[in-house]
Amino acid sequence: MANSGKNGNSSAARIVPDRCAQCTDRAERLFCNLPDEAIERFDEIAMQISYPSRSVVFEEGQRAQGIFVVCSGQIKLAATSRDGRTMILKIAGPGDVLGLTATLNDQPYEVTAETLEPCQIRSVRRRDFLEFLNQFGEVSRQAAQVIAREYHEVFLDARRLALSGSAAGRLAQLLLDWARTSSCGKPELRFTMALTHEELANMAGTSRETVTRLLNQFERDELIARHGASIVILRPAEMERMVG
Repeated sequence: MANSGKNGNSSAARIVPDRCAQCTDRAERLFCNLPDEAIERFDEIAMQISYPSRSVVFEEGQRAQGIFVVCSGQIKLAATSRDGRTMILKIAGPGDVLGLTATLNDQPYEVTAETLEPCQIRSVRRRDFLEFLNQFGEVSRQAAQVIAREYHEVFLDARRLALSGSAAGRLAQLLLDWARTSSCGKPELRFTMALTHEELANMAGTSRETVTRLLNQFERDELIARHGASIVILRPAEMERMVG
C-alpha cells in the first residue's frame, strides 16, 4: 500500500507495482535483480512512499534511518559547505539505492536527497535492512556491487571536472551519461531534463549563462533536439569528441 510523502500529494508520479516481485524492470537494475525468495522478503519489509517534486527525502547530517530504493522519478543528491555553497553530486534514478553506506556504517547521511519530479520510493528501516543482509548472502553481494559502482561513478565525475578542458566538454559528458542511462540500451538517446540551468551549471562546473548558451549552440549545430524538458542526443559521436 502506497503512502503519501510528507510534503503533499504526488498523484503525478508514475504508478509502479505494489510489490517489487511484480516489477518488469527488476532484471535491468543492479540491486533489484534479486532471487525470488529475497525479493519476496524485501516486499515484506519495505514501505512504498510517494513524494511530490522538490521534496526532501533525507538531509545531509541526519542520522541514517535506513535505505531508499528509487522506483520512479529523479532525485538530486547534493552536499553543502559550511559557507553555504552547494555541490550537486549525482542525479539518482530508478534502481538506485540511497543512503546505503550511511546505513551500513550507522553514520549520518553524507548528502541531501531532493526529488526533481514526482517520485515513488521504497524505504527500509536500518534494523530490518541489516537483518535482510544477514538472511540473504546474495543481497550482501549486490549491496557491495552498488557501493563499488558508486565509487567508480565518483571517480569518473572527479575526472570529468578535473581533466575536461572546456565547459562544452563537461556539459556534453553529462548529457551523454544521462541519455545512456535513460535509454536502457535502446538506440534512441532520450531523457528528461529535470534540472534548472543553474543546477546543471553546478554539475558542469560553469555558469548558468554558459549552460544556456551551450545548449542553444548544441541545438543549432543539431547535436541535440529539445522538446520541452525532453532532450534527444542526435550525434553522440561528435559530442564524444567534444569530451576529449
